[in-house]
Amino acid sequence: MTAAETQILLNKLQSNIDQLELTNKGALTALEFRLDAILQANLDTFWLLICAILVFLMQAGFMCLETGLSRSKNSINVALKNVTDFGIAVVIFWAFGFALMYGTSVSGLFGNKFFFFTTKVAGYQTYFVFQAMFVATAATIISGAVAERLRFFSYVIITFFASGFFYPIVGHWSWAFNFENPTQKFGWLGKLGYLDFAGASVVHSVGGWIALAVLLVVGNRTGRFRKEGSNKTFQGSNTPIAALGALILWFGWFGFNGGANGAMDLKIPLILINTFLSASFGLIFSSIMGIIVLKKPEPLFMITGPLAGLVSITASCAYVDPSDAILIGSIGGIISGSAIVLLEKIQIDDVVSAIPVHLAAGIWGTIAVALFGNFEMMGVEKTRLEQLIIQLIGIGSIGSFCFFGSYIIFKTINSFFPLRVGKIEEELGLNISEHNASTDTHELLEVLTKQAKSEDYSSRAPQDPFTDSGIIGTQYNVLMNKLEESEKQKNKWKNRVSQEIKLAMDVQKRLMPKRDIDNYPIFGLNIPAREISGDFYDFYLHDDEVYFTLSDVSGKGVNAGMVMAKAITLFKIFAKQKFKPNEILFEMNNDLIETNPAGTFITSIVGRYNLKSDLIEISNAGHQPALLKIGKDFKEFASSTVPLALRKHKDESVYKLESFNLNEGRVYCFTDGFSECMDAYNKEIGIDGVKELLLNHQNSSLKKELKDATEEIRLKSLKKGTIEKGIKENNDILDDDLTIIGIGK
Repeated sequence: MTAAETQILLNKLQSNIDQLELTNKGALTALEFRLDAILQANLDTFWLLICAILVFLMQAGFMCLETGLSRSKNSINVALKNVTDFGIAVVIFWAFGFALMYGTSVSGLFGNKFFFFTTKVAGYQTYFVFQAMFVATAATIISGAVAERLRFFSYVIITFFASGFFYPIVGHWSWAFNFENPTQKFGWLGKLGYLDFAGASVVHSVGGWIALAVLLVVGNRTGRFRKEGSNKTFQGSNTPIAALGALILWFGWFGFNGGANGAMDLKIPLILINTFLSASFGLIFSSIMGIIVLKKPEPLFMITGPLAGLVSITASCAYVDPSDAILIGSIGGIISGSAIVLLEKIQIDDVVSAIPVHLAAGIWGTIAVALFGNFEMMGVEKTRLEQLIIQLIGIGSIGSFCFFGSYIIFKTINSFFPLRVGKIEEELGLNISEHNASTDTHELLEVLTKQAKSEDYSSRAPQDPFTDSGIIGTQYNVLMNKLEESEKQKNKWKNRVSQEIKLAMDVQKRLMPKRDIDNYPIFGLNIPAREISGDFYDFYLHDDEVYFTLSDVSGKGVNAGMVMAKAITLFKIFAKQKFKPNEILFEMNNDLIETNPAGTFITSIVGRYNLKSDLIEISNAGHQPALLKIGKDFKEFASSTVPLALRKHKDESVYKLESFNLNEGRVYCFTDGFSECMDAYNKEIGIDGVKELLLNHQNSSLKKELKDATEEIRLKSLKKGTIEKGIKENNDILDDDLTIIGIGK
């Protein structure tokens, strides 16, 4: 081979080598590009799954927030609903929710593919996991708003519709896209240009609209609002736990907003910065609202403030600068605080302020996209006004669909399956009524309630040095031990007093008239309100005259009984000597004032009736006026001086003597149990009421007249509610003693 031929061969060989190197270099470059794409896809998948885990953690935040702001008697029920709604929401979303949301679109309204999700495509699987967390969030928003009054299974029904119908369809309208070509939108709102980056309306307003509808269907918690307009605040079981819940939600929100990006790229830092700035300023301005409204840093405003800021930035966190995020969060805090005040004013009972936080702030956040969003970052070629109109269309359509749809559904269900627990169950607490579960606080309360009803002080509260209720129970038991010992001493004195009262009753029984005076036109009745009454009446008979007295001794017990005995004895002594009524009062007063216990006095009427002349003489010492009734007319004989045994008098003229002929009329003397009886308007009937009573019961028989009038007063004087309970005979529940005498034919 010649040198020339050799050179030609070497050139060809070099050319082949160069060609081979070029080919290999291209293949290597393609391989490197492919590896970069795979790495980015794996990184995106990893980021989305991490964010999904963070969103799952928000479920724990919701549970802490809601249980902390609910009363302890419902805390277990609220916690279990938070656990249950997550599981149910995920199952429903797996069965058909994901299909309705991301399946092949039917006219931009809903999807019809991926039922009972089983695809093996990693991208689909990743999106399913992330969106399953979102649907659970939307359902849980409802739980807090309507806490403390829903049946457990009622909430299961609500969760079914929220996670299986409302959220997936709204999600399809707004977010549905072609997985093969992500830029291609399926839903009618998405095609229109509606933007909601992480779900201010799609997630939060959906939950808020449904919560509002359910609240209007089931109503407020019993006792939360009063008819006259005053509101009662129910203290949550654990405010620190509620605050912890807010912090957990805040932490989980980084996954909520960060995951919505769908990829791990350079947008993430901006998204996270906007998220925590908006939350922080939401906290500050909501707290200021609380100080303005309530003159103090109100815990509810401070807890809900950062959440309102988070909801507000959710729709625009990838489209705005940090300075805009600050403004959005600040306004969101103010809107949320204002909504809390508004709900209180219009008396809608939202336990955790879910509507102010998720609905009000969610609407604001959706509007903020058009007001503050960077259109270049959003890829929008519209004016702000045009975008604002689109955002308002989204808000209106989502709100109308979720609110009216859920209201109609749940109103219908409620008509044949009551969503709310009964009044007794609500008062008892849903922990017990729905789950037969109890807390240490409830156990303590149960002991206290039982003791209050039974008055059995032998039972003791549960003790535990490691819980607040247990410590209270320990100290309560110490108190009860001392009280029980005191009760024993009290019973000793009670037995002694009972013996005294029994003795006094014997005294009174012996002193009161033993029989009716059939031959004389006179009759008397005494119905004591207590074991021994301070009232008494008596008669002293001469052949042609009847002396009578009606008196009321202050105090009770043995002392009152002994004073009564002495007064009756003095009356009989002076009546026997035919003293005039005013003279009898004078002598009784001067005698009693020397021997009476200090502070005891007697109001008294003494009279004398002459059967031949028909003359009546009456003298009144500090007592109710005597009444003369002739036909339908009355004349009063009032007191002219103070009761007996208060001060000594020099002569009988201090006691005025009234004289008159009976003239077919009747005279009535009575104690204040008659005149102080209450009418239907809870006012004393007074002397005029007694007159009307006597007219209503006037009868040819004096005895029947007095018996009928006294029975009416007795029934009126029974303490409230006793007649309804069938207690008509026990006079121990009378307000006052009832004593009356009548003179006349």
